[in-house]
Amino acid sequence: MSSSQFPAQSASPLGKLGIEAALEAAADPSITPKPKIFDEFALTDRVGLISGGNRGLGLEMALACCEAGARVVYCFDLPEKPSDEWIASRDYVAKLGNNSRLEYFSANVTDQQALWKKTEEIGDKEGRMDFCIAAAGILKSHIDCLEYPAQEYREVLDVNASGVLFTAQAAGRQMSRFGRGGSIILIASMSGSITNRGHAWVSYNSSKSAVLQMARSMACELGEKKIRVNSLSPGHIYTSMTAAYLDKQPHLFDVWSSMNPLGRLGRPDELRGVVTWLASDASTFCTGSDIIVSGGHHSW
Repeated sequence: MSSSQFPAQSASPLGKLGIEAALEAAADPSITPKPKIFDEFALTDRVGLISGGNRGLGLEMALACCEAGARVVYCFDLPEKPSDEWIASRDYVAKLGNNSRLEYFSANVTDQQALWKKTEEIGDKEGRMDFCIAAAGILKSHIDCLEYPAQEYREVLDVNASGVLFTAQAAGRQMSRFGRGGSIILIASMSGSITNRGHAWVSYNSSKSAVLQMARSMACELGEKKIRVNSLSPGHIYTSMTAAYLDKQPHLFDVWSSMNPLGRLGRPDELRGVVTWLASDASTFCTGSDIIVSGGHHSW
């Protein structure tokens, strides 16, 4: 089948790209070629929802999406009022000059009905829902897997697995409602596919493994609605959550750094590109995949 015979649903909303654009320009001298690659990554006028968006990776990702042109990114987290980091980021976005904005509301990812209701209100207001990043998560201290208390295990799974599902549901319901498709990004971890040497994190590792399969399962169900679902698995990233852990055990900084070929921890901003790619039309044939950003931790 030639490229000219591709079905309409495979066509890019940006028109002809790459070689097709070059051939079109060759056939029509009146066409002035222009770069389109960054247009593919643009989130112009799109609406997003991000859990765990008060600080850390969630906020970093929200800011990246605003820089990519999103109309608005709704961040939610447990605190009633947003952090100083979030306020500074909101003010920064307001000065970008691209009409993007950050919004904040307080919510618990484990409250399914509240999330559905709030996201429906956002849909009513904005008239669309285009991308979602489920980034909320918790990590507990070391506990022997044979002695792990039931309540603490359930708490981790409730936030890290159920909370991710409820967030994805809330956004996905609106994507389905408006019929424009969308992109759902579930933040997993390399700990979902490997075990961190020397760390007794059976609850965290189990929860992140659940997220990997959740993304694949949802991708298969929602593909016909043009809703893509992928997971993103960061390695050791120096965030507020890991900083609190490392402050108590500073020797782990060098240990963790030595566990990947790059010999260092990752920065939150090093996830900006991959998140923007997944949220945008640059990744329209990517669904059901897990994208690992670990500095090569898996390669050894």
